[in-house]
Order: sequence, then C-alpha cells, then structure tokens
Amino acid sequence: MARAQDGDQAAYCRLLKAIVPAVRALAKRKIHQDDALVEDVVQDVLLTVHRVRHTYDPARPFLPWLSAIVAARAIDALRARGRRESWEVVDEDAVLGHPAESVPDGPPHRQLDNLLSRLPERQRRMVELVHLRDMSLAEAATASSMTLAAVKSLLHRAFTTLRRHKEADHERA
Repeated sequence: MARAQDGDQAAYCRLLKAIVPAVRALAKRKIHQDDALVEDVVQDVLLTVHRVRHTYDPARPFLPWLSAIVAARAIDALRARGRRESWEVVDEDAVLGHPAESVPDGPPHRQLDNLLSRLPERQRRMVELVHLRDMSLAEAATASSMTLAAVKSLLHRAFTTLRRHKEADHERA
C-alpha cells in the first residue's frame, strides 16, 4: 500500500488483487448466508479503499485499517438491506385483515412531512438521505460534502429533536 500511495500502479493492482480473498473472508464473518451481499460488500470495499487510500499510514499495520473498512461497509450493507426488507409484505391477507384502528390517521406521507418539517434544514436533509433514500452514512457525507462525523451528529440531533417533539405532543394529548 505504501508503494501504491507513492504512485506505483503495478503495486496498487497487485494489492487490490491480493486483498480480495481477505476482504471476502472478513465480509462473510459479518454477513451470513448471503453470498450476493458479500460480493457487493467486496466491491464496495475495493471502491472505498481506492477512495480513501491516502488515509492509510504506512507506519501502521495494513490489515486492521482494511478490516475497519470492511466492517463499516458490511454494516452499511446490512442496514440498507434491513431497511429494504422491513417494507416487504410477505402475507398480504394478514396485512389486509389487520384492525384499522392500528393504522395512524392521515396519509403516511403527510405524517412524515409533518415530522420532517419540525427539523432544521441540515438535520432534515440527513434524515432524507440516509433513511428515505437508503444512502449509507459515507454516501450521505459525500453527497452533502460533510464529514462522516458531521453526518452522524446531525442524525443524532435529528432523532433527539423528533423524540422531544413526540414527548411534547404526548404530554399535550
């Protein structure tokens, strides 16, 4: 990696080819029984390594740096998959037969708009990017020209704000 950072393209190509089996093995530890998702993570890790290769410190071991990237990308992939799967309807009869009183009043998009309107612009944008557009935290950071820490902080503040509004609404009711 140090030679790749110095501009040695051949060393960089060898590095990328050499890390694929390690990346795949590390991803499989986090993602069980979904080979397609593992391969997606492998590709995402290779792109991430390319994008952040300048952050590697040659004075430190390479594998822990790489492992941290793999873990982050695997978690992002699992979260994204979880968001997609949480909206899948498996048993339509059960959903259609569910009591109507458990369905909140008003169209869901109006409720969502109401909740998001309570947030400051930057917090609302992060919630929209990460939770509505299914972007990873890193993708949201890139899309908004912010650091990963800033994105996490804005999301934390957004949910704290929403929680506070929910408690206030509950006390008024």
